[in-house]
Amino acid sequence: MIIQENLSKLQASLPDGVKLVAVSKFQQEAAIKEAYDAGQRLFGENRVRELTGKQPNLPGDIEWHFIGTLQTNKVKYIAPFVSMIQSVDSLKLLQEINRQAEKCNRIIRILIEIHIAKEASKHGFPPGECRALFSHNITAQYKNVQICGLMGMATFSDNREQVRHEFRNLRILFDEIRSLPEIDESLFCELSMGMSDDYQIAIEEGSTMVRIGSAIFH
Repeated sequence: MIIQENLSKLQASLPDGVKLVAVSKFQQEAAIKEAYDAGQRLFGENRVRELTGKQPNLPGDIEWHFIGTLQTNKVKYIAPFVSMIQSVDSLKLLQEINRQAEKCNRIIRILIEIHIAKEASKHGFPPGECRALFSHNITAQYKNVQICGLMGMATFSDNREQVRHEFRNLRILFDEIRSLPEIDESLFCELSMGMSDDYQIAIEEGSTMVRIGSAIFH
């Protein structure tokens, strides 16, 4: 029952309009099912093999979000069922998701990942490249993806002000892109930022979606 208790506490701490993605990487199917039975429906995985192994054995109404680094040659394995791919970090990956979604006769929701951290190990478009991407009206070019917003990971640091600054910069970029004439604000509405250690700061800075694992499944 600890998972249920953890979820209840988390949900109570989230403002209206902020979605919780339960990060279930490395978790057994029984633990995911326990969270599901407690009412959780959004789950995040970051490895294709792990996700494709779990998905057939768990309830069909789970919304699977892919949140890790995704190789283009692995897209085809999750394209038939994934609810959202949050970690689109290159034009090549965006094009492949569109191609595989078309094969599956689906429209796959995606977030554009932005590199906001000081750590080089983090992935994503630099803000300038993101602006250039949207200047080419990508929302009209790719018919089988729906670009729903942006995602980013702050630096793993005890410096709370640095983390806040990075989240704030991502929110500013999100607002900037959202205000473009070709963007439909009703579709481009998700700002995914914040994990177990920093989600409260992320929410204060405008996050609409937090990705939390250890605070649920510990």
